[in-house]
Amino acid sequence: MGQTGIALDLGTSGFRGQAIDLERKEIIATVLTARHPLPGANVMDHLNFAIEAGLETAHGVVIETVNQVISTLGIPKEDITRLAVCGNPIQLSLFEGIEIRDLAYAGERKKKLMGIVPPNRDAKKLAASDIDGLFLPPGVGVYIPAAVKHEIGADALAMMAQSGLLENRDIALVTDYGTNAEMALKIGDRIITGSCAAGPALEGQHIEFGMLAAPGAVHDIEAEKVGFRCYVLNQNMISEPGDLVDITAGTVLETGAVGVAGITGTGVISILYEGMAANLIRLPQIKTPQKKIHLGKDVAFSEHDITEAGKAIGAIRAGFITLAAEAGIELEDIKTAYMAGASGTYVNARKALQVGLVPPGAQKVYQVGNTSLAMARDIVLDPEKLWELQDLARALRANHCMFGDSQVFERAYLLELSFWGEGMPWEQYHKFSRMYKLPRLIEPYGEPEIIRLYERDIPDLGCRGVSYIDIVGKPCQVRFDGCTGCGACVEKCPEKALQLLPEQQPTILIRPDRCNGTACKRCEINCPKKVFEFALIPFIS
Repeated sequence: MGQTGIALDLGTSGFRGQAIDLERKEIIATVLTARHPLPGANVMDHLNFAIEAGLETAHGVVIETVNQVISTLGIPKEDITRLAVCGNPIQLSLFEGIEIRDLAYAGERKKKLMGIVPPNRDAKKLAASDIDGLFLPPGVGVYIPAAVKHEIGADALAMMAQSGLLENRDIALVTDYGTNAEMALKIGDRIITGSCAAGPALEGQHIEFGMLAAPGAVHDIEAEKVGFRCYVLNQNMISEPGDLVDITAGTVLETGAVGVAGITGTGVISILYEGMAANLIRLPQIKTPQKKIHLGKDVAFSEHDITEAGKAIGAIRAGFITLAAEAGIELEDIKTAYMAGASGTYVNARKALQVGLVPPGAQKVYQVGNTSLAMARDIVLDPEKLWELQDLARALRANHCMFGDSQVFERAYLLELSFWGEGMPWEQYHKFSRMYKLPRLIEPYGEPEIIRLYERDIPDLGCRGVSYIDIVGKPCQVRFDGCTGCGACVEKCPEKALQLLPEQQPTILIRPDRCNGTACKRCEINCPKKVFEFALIPFIS
């Protein structure tokens, strides 16, 4: 086949990879994983797991999945000459196998007392042999782009460079809509970056019937004369009309071209918008007989899902309110919004604006696709771009807003949680917003211009198309002395990550990619004999 490059996006909710013919500059194939391989629902869970289980274990799990993605792409190892990765600082540090504790603790003094020396996160070219466990020929070049700062990594750099933000003369905001939502506000020559753990709902996770953007995922619903039409991603990740349903009862009124397998994050946004518009959702409740919005006989949206979605929407809205306050501007001053990532691509942008995911004064909204994978692909094709991006990262380092230290973010997010989780009336929301001296949350702009640059988040899937890895990484088995095989751990697992194997000595099978990790531990907490120890699970063999 000749020289081939591999581009990887190590996202918080899943990995995406592409094989690229370097001579023809053509994409050969694309692979998506259903989830992230590490236990946990967000980037902080992954970080906590890495600290508790050990860097070596977390690195091993990540590399095991990278090898799985490369293998699924179907390229002979001897043909691979370059690999470029993109992601946030935690994901890239775990990939490289370097110190991550500096990303977990605030305060230079504390880090010094703990003996933590922050590693070099500038752009670098390594050999495959430098990455322990990477199943590639030792001489393959591995390209890792620079981080901007502590919380903001190469994926944030990608959304700025790839979206067109840097060339825009308007006051503009770019957001990568994912579990770890990065955003950047541009005012003239000044750029202020921020990042918030929005949670996994916008990636279709922690939603009862949720899934990543993949074939069979409902990404939008629209009201028709009778019922609501589901719009579903087909095998080529293109939207097609699905079933027409009665969302109050689940009756399929008309069978569509594509079957419904689950709900992606953008479908969550559409359900919220349409449900509120039809007065079927009055936060935080669903006013249907079964307290669910049905998308057919087997898929539905619940009140629990509203709470999860509200956490994500609220974090993002609190984020751009905080950036506006940091810049000394009002929300109506932000005239252009860029929406990056799978959620930013497939979401109905007008509905996203109405529910609060886009600055309310935005008159132009660009949907720009997966910028992180696009950056990795550009670096594979032209390694010199690695050093150009390094210069950009250095220029941005003085303009980062730590949301975790921001009183503005704390107050704005508290209001959002009260609105989504407790049904706080708008009048009361605005009253407290004025009292806290937050930037004014105006009514959304009526008819923004929507510019959708691509039909799907990954514009070119390659001649071989897309493959989907449902079981990410390797399930592991564990036995505990004193375990009676009662199954309480299996029953109480919210993500169905555990299975009791029918053996004489009780054995528990665990899927790390489904496990909520150190933030959950319901398996350990609910063990009646108190013999289940999360720390003893052998996540890598």
